[in-house]
Amino acid sequence: MMVKRMKTICVVTGTRAEYGLLKPVIEKINDDSDLELRLAVTGMHLCSEFGYTIKEIHDDGFKVDEKIECVLSSDTIVGMTKSTAMAMFSFSEYFNRRNPDMLILLGDRYEIFACAVAAAMAKIPIAHLYGGDTTEGAVDEFMRHSITKMSYLHFVSNEQSKKRVQQLGENPKRVFNVGATGIENILKMKLLSKEQLEESLDFKLNIPYALVTFHPVTMEYGNEEKQLKELFNAMEKLSNINFIFTKANSDAKGRIINKMVDEFVKDKSNCIAFNSLGTLKYLSAMKYAKMVIGNSSSGIYEAPSFHIPTINIGNRQKGRLQAKSIINCNPKSVDIIEAINKASQQKFINSIKDVKSPLEGENTSENIVKIIKQALMEGNINLEKEFYDMR
Repeated sequence: MMVKRMKTICVVTGTRAEYGLLKPVIEKINDDSDLELRLAVTGMHLCSEFGYTIKEIHDDGFKVDEKIECVLSSDTIVGMTKSTAMAMFSFSEYFNRRNPDMLILLGDRYEIFACAVAAAMAKIPIAHLYGGDTTEGAVDEFMRHSITKMSYLHFVSNEQSKKRVQQLGENPKRVFNVGATGIENILKMKLLSKEQLEESLDFKLNIPYALVTFHPVTMEYGNEEKQLKELFNAMEKLSNINFIFTKANSDAKGRIINKMVDEFVKDKSNCIAFNSLGTLKYLSAMKYAKMVIGNSSSGIYEAPSFHIPTINIGNRQKGRLQAKSIINCNPKSVDIIEAINKASQQKFINSIKDVKSPLEGENTSENIVKIIKQALMEGNINLEKEFYDMR
C-alpha cells in the first residue's frame, strides 16, 4: 500500500510583528495532518538587543526547524546590505538541504527579500502575504514588489493591492484578497484584561496612555534623530497622557532610535519602553490605549479595529490604504501636538466609534492554508509564469 507523502511547508519569520501576523497561519499548518510545518527563524528574532523574540515562538510550542543568523551588529545601509547578502547565502544552503514543497513569506523586509531570491533560484514555489501594498517612505516598497514577482501565490489584504499585483503581471487566478491576519488576531485572540496587562508591564494604566512605535524611515536616511526629537518635544508638552514605547526594528539607524528612546524614558515616570511586547501584550496594550502614535504599520492595520485614533507621522506608511481613524501629520512637534489634540477631541472619538478597517476579511488564515494546500495537492504548479498583460 502506497503511503501518501505529507506536503512540507516552510514558513520564514524574522521579526516580532511578522510572527504575530503569521501565527494563525502557522497554527493551521501545524494542525493539518496532510501538511508538515518547517519553521525557519531569522533576523531580529535571534538578536538579544532586539529582545531575542525567538523565545515567544518557543513559548507558543512550535518547533524551530532552522535558525538562520544574518543581522550584523551595524546601524548603517552597508550593514543592511551585508545582512541581506548573508541571509541569501544561508537560505540557499538551507533550501538545498530541506527543499520544501512551498515557502510562505510575509511582507517586505530585507531578510525576506533575500529568502525569496534564494527560494526562487532553487525553484521553490513561494506564497507571499501582503504584496501590492505601498509604503513610499521605506526601501520595503521596492523589496515588496520584487518579492511579488518571485512568488507564485499571492494573498493580499484589499482590492487595491490585488489590482497592483495584477498590474505587476501576475495572473488573477493566483491572486487572492483574504484580508489581514492581524485583524483576525484581534477578532479571535483572547486578550489580557487591563489589570493583567498592568501587572505584566509593571506600569500603571490608570492614566490614559498612548502606544508609541517609531521605526527608521529608510528612504529618508539621516533624518531619524531629527524626526524623533520632534516627537519627544511634542510628548514633553503633553502632561495628561502616559506613553508606552515599543522599540524600533533592525533597519539602519534602528539602534540609534532605541538608544534615544532609552535616554528619553530613563527619568520619566510617565514613560516606559520595551524591546518587544509579543503579540498578546502588544494587542492588549493597543486595546486599552487612548491612541497609537508613530510610523508603524500596526497603526494602519490593527489600530482601527480597536476604534482608536492613530497618529501616523511622516512618510514611512505613505500610500497604504487607510481607515478614517488615522490622522496623518508631518514629523514636526507642532503638527504632532495638533494631531494628538484632534485625536483627543470627543467629536473625533465619536466619529470613529463604529469605524471598520478596510483590511478586514473572513476566515483569513483558514482560507490562506486551504488555497495553498489545494495547489500542492493538485500538483499542477508551473513556475514558468507567463506575464499577465492587463488590457
